[in-house]
Formats: sequence, C-alpha cells, structure tokens
Amino acid sequence: MEKFFNTAGPQKADINYTIDPLNRVDWQEIRMLIANQRYFLLHAPRQTGKTTALLAMVEALNREGRYTALYVNIEGAQTARNDVTAGIDTICSVLAGSLSYQTDDDRLLDWHRHERMQHDPNDRLRSMLQHWCRISAKPIILLLDEVDALVGDTLISLLRQLRSGYN
Repeated sequence: MEKFFNTAGPQKADINYTIDPLNRVDWQEIRMLIANQRYFLLHAPRQTGKTTALLAMVEALNREGRYTALYVNIEGAQTARNDVTAGIDTICSVLAGSLSYQTDDDRLLDWHRHERMQHDPNDRLRSMLQHWCRISAKPIILLLDEVDALVGDTLISLLRQLRSGYN
C-alpha cells in the first residue's frame, strides 16, 4: 500500500506520511518528568498529533523495559457526566481492557470483574490503580487521553482519585 496523508486519527508511520512524534514534543523534558515521578499535561489544539505522541511515548517507554507504560483513551466516560458510578466504572473498564489488549495481562480485568463492586465509585479507580501497582513488577506510567472530554462529577472524581492515589 502506498503511503498517504492521514487527517482522521493517530498516525501510523508504516502507512502514513508523518513526522516522528517524539521530535514534536520535548521528549527529554518529558522523560525527566517521568523519571522524577511527576505529572505532565500534553495540551494542543485538535488534530495536531497529541494521541500519536502519547502512543509513541508508550511504545518508547515499554521498549526501554524500565516501566510498564499504558495508553488509555477515556473519552467513552464523557456520556456519564455527573453519574460518577457510570463514569468511573467506564474508566476502570477501559483501563483494564487496554492493559489486557496492549500487554496480554488480564489481572486488572479480573480485578474489575470480581473486586470493583467492593469499592465506592469515588475510590474505585484509586483502588484499582493501587492493586495494579502492587502486582506490577515495574513502575507504571499511565497516559490518559481525552480527559478533557469529561465533565461534571465524573471529571472531579477522576482527578481526586488520581491525586489521592498518587503516593
């Protein structure tokens, strides 16, 4: 197949004309933030390559072997709006499914199926991430995409759980 310009989603270097996404961000600064266990935000206008950059970061970090890096698109939780139970459950489900798909590790899927209901929705994601940290052989890097799609109490709950569980 001949390469083409893609304007409809993440770039795939094998089929799309593309610029190396890690050259479009300050990759050295991002790596320093990661090494120092810091949060960071990738903000830019629509259709400028944010998702492509996040996917490239995950690939590069996993290739190094020091971390387990995971890309998760949580846009599906947008429709939950103020329904924290539905929103956080969607985020947990997508996170567990993404880990299973990207790494063949089903342990979070098992947790989600059997343990999630034992945790209040305002603590469910934190509990799931804490469980993942306990069972992971490597430090975890979680790259969440489309957080800006969330609104209302679901967004607040997500941010509070991430912050409270950061330690």
